[in-house]
Amino acid sequence: MSKIVSARDAVASIPDGATVASSGVIGWVTPDAVLLALGERFVETDGPRDLTFYFPCGVGDAMGIKGMDHVAREGLMKRIVSGSFINPVNPATGKRPELMRLIRENRVEAYSWPIGASMHWLREVARKSPGYLTEVGLRSYADPRQGGGKFTAKAQDDLIKLIQFEGRDYLFYPSWPIDVAIIRASSADEQGNLSWEDEPLTTANLALAIAAKSCGGRVIAQVRRIVDARPASQVRVPGLFVDSIVVDSQMMMTTDTDYETAYFSGRRMDLADLPRVPMSLDKIIARRVAREVRQDELAIYGFGAATDVPLVMAEQGLFDNGALARYPSTTEHGAYGGIVMPGWQFSANINPDAIVDGLSQFDIIDGGLCKFAALSFAQFDAQGVVNVSRFGAANPGAGGFMDIAHNAERLVFAGTFTTNGLDAGFGGHGLNVRTEGKVRKFVERVDSITYDVRAGVRDRGQTAMLVTERAVFEVTAAEGLVLTEIAPGIDVRKDVLEQMQFAPARIAEPLARMDVAHFSSAAPTDKLAV
Repeated sequence: MSKIVSARDAVASIPDGATVASSGVIGWVTPDAVLLALGERFVETDGPRDLTFYFPCGVGDAMGIKGMDHVAREGLMKRIVSGSFINPVNPATGKRPELMRLIRENRVEAYSWPIGASMHWLREVARKSPGYLTEVGLRSYADPRQGGGKFTAKAQDDLIKLIQFEGRDYLFYPSWPIDVAIIRASSADEQGNLSWEDEPLTTANLALAIAAKSCGGRVIAQVRRIVDARPASQVRVPGLFVDSIVVDSQMMMTTDTDYETAYFSGRRMDLADLPRVPMSLDKIIARRVAREVRQDELAIYGFGAATDVPLVMAEQGLFDNGALARYPSTTEHGAYGGIVMPGWQFSANINPDAIVDGLSQFDIIDGGLCKFAALSFAQFDAQGVVNVSRFGAANPGAGGFMDIAHNAERLVFAGTFTTNGLDAGFGGHGLNVRTEGKVRKFVERVDSITYDVRAGVRDRGQTAMLVTERAVFEVTAAEGLVLTEIAPGIDVRKDVLEQMQFAPARIAEPLARMDVAHFSSAAPTDKLAV
């Protein structure tokens, strides 16, 4: 009997109250056709109802590839547990995702887990262990003492517990069963053997399939094509673990990208053909962050302002003549080498050398092998705590931030000094702020604790700095935040101190000037010191 079915038939037997898990990374590797069919089934039949959705990462981008927004329907979705929530404003509609509305209006039980925990938890479900144990996230918003990852008032159950083991505190994520896994691959044969030969990521697909089958559940796989045969070494998921196959020959790689082989090194893109980063405040920040990148040290980049750094380095010629290999880089999603891409292309690399699965990637991150991390920030407070998880109308969760920040040796947090309306001029003179942003990012106390930077510096010997378009700070164990650099053209009192809700512990003497080359529309030609 053939396993190949329509998307509508694949979701037809999902019962009320089931736990449905799916994988994807923004738009990448998202089984969009199957999730769409599930949402349409609910609209047409008022069922299934009261599902729990488990997404190790943010599935879909809520724009060209809607992903979990297809199932963000009150009545269909009772609970959502996700490693990240996608929260962009759609440029075509001006609206945020429907899932964000459900969360803001307390229409669903919403829980946010760090991606590392959401990936590793699947392994514990698969092997029927009691749950996942970790120190990552202690004293963060995932800690029960700080809310336990609950993002709505409807979320009443304690899905994360604080326990002691041999005299030390840990966060414990109890395991519970998965009934249906919806995954995506490149191709399948008639037996359901799956391979990812032309996808730029594999993420948690294998782990989801094993976890669901271990629980006695079903696996639905969306693929681009059916093949007759392929080498067994290419098969990542054996067909006996796959119950249904949905073929979508037109599925996009990600929003705005139908199919680009350079994302899995089916071809090598010439570095001269890489997109140039438009001159902006983010580019100024990326140029300054690039000064912190060292040769022969694995760098990991997070979503946001920091992801412009590799493209800026390419513009500066640092990767020419084979030197790219001296600057190894990755993201939390498992692509190694090549060029980390920004914006909605983030997660997949151009010209990668290797692609590892999501669980192995967080083994690497938690093992401390990513020595340098460039991450973005939304808030930083007087206690030395950084927030990227909840602020204003945004509820994105931590993503991989928490594991990365906890385990890297050198941390750089990047972002504009203020936001919401910030306008500044820049050029050979440096920087001048024309209109200040309405929202301050250096606050007395953050809205949500994502990571205690100062504690990491004090207790685990990390180094940390914050890079903005107008100022650079270091975080020290003894003092806290120290202002170390200022942009040419910026007034320290008016443009820095008066835009903070707290004063830095100290202003360095002498106070260094940021390189004026960062502010010029021409790409700097100097090679960075290493």
